[in-house]
Amino acid sequence: MEVGASAELTRTFSRAEVEALSHLAGTGVRENVPEPLIGGMISCLLGTRLPGHGTNWLKQDLQFLEAVPIGAELTARVEVTRVRPEKSLIDLWASVRTAGGTLVCEGRSLVLARGR
Repeated sequence: MEVGASAELTRTFSRAEVEALSHLAGTGVRENVPEPLIGGMISCLLGTRLPGHGTNWLKQDLQFLEAVPIGAELTARVEVTRVRPEKSLIDLWASVRTAGGTLVCEGRSLVLARGR
């Protein structure tokens, strides 16, 4: 694991997915993608690609900057900004952008990644 390593994930969220989350959360259905689904893209990257399986979240601070219409294509990206191998800690910067390049979410994560 080194500074500058990155991973990306691109997807869209359907009305059915938004309705399913709304049902589970007990909220009304919205016209925009709920923030937990957007943040979940970042979590997916951290847990499956970078650093990957076995990652433990210690801190996460995300800012949601723009509403995202249902069906919009989103690309989430995480990038390693600092590695502290003596403590198995990795700092990452995360962002989510629309296909047009609009930044809709950004923030940082601190994870424990033993054996990386």
